[in-house]
Amino acid sequence: MTLAPDALLRRGFVYRELVALGATFGEIDGAACALEIDGADEAARAEGLALCDLSPLPRAGYKGRETRAWLAARGVRVPEADNRATRQDDGWLAARLAPGEVLLLAGLDGGRATADRLAAAWSPDPDPGVYPVPRADTNCWFAITGRHGAEMMAKLCGVDLRPHKFSEGAIAQTSVARLNAIVLRADLGATLAYHLLTDGASASYMWGCITDAMAEYDGAIVGLAALRTLAGKT
Repeated sequence: MTLAPDALLRRGFVYRELVALGATFGEIDGAACALEIDGADEAARAEGLALCDLSPLPRAGYKGRETRAWLAARGVRVPEADNRATRQDDGWLAARLAPGEVLLLAGLDGGRATADRLAAAWSPDPDPGVYPVPRADTNCWFAITGRHGAEMMAKLCGVDLRPHKFSEGAIAQTSVARLNAIVLRADLGATLAYHLLTDGASASYMWGCITDAMAEYDGAIVGLAALRTLAGKT
């Protein structure tokens, strides 16, 4: 029996849209997450083009002059250059947005050990030169997967996201559908995948823009289970 999203205090920003599609929900990190939509071989459809809401998964951010050193001292591998992301041993992504700003995204297992460990280590006294940014509360997080992903995104974004131009781990801080957004390439096994984060208050608008742009390519809405399946393929 599927979990009713409103049974939990935390839900994704577009959970109502997913409920309307008949999604099956499960609990991830105390939040309702859509695991499947219709179960019709969603992973295969996601290899062509799909959209998935990852907003219920843990994420965090840190900002300040000592951010890189503070994170490195706690075992986080931060990229040497801005606008690059590095996958950690536990599946988390460390995305360097600026010399003093790092975004952290959980792996698809939804584990939050990294976020908890860093939160426990941080204290404002004495001034550590770094402070937390509440990414989970302010940003929605969508994944766009499949071989038609770059073509579809070209309708919404002026950055050339084609795989031979936008490499694995690349980040674009840009405009998508006229909203400020972060686009990060982090493939799922052999499947092209982009992570998109934008203002949570505009999540429904962005969701609608993407689903409209996907129609030409017969894109699908999929649940987290499909992405986990793709991540396990090579």
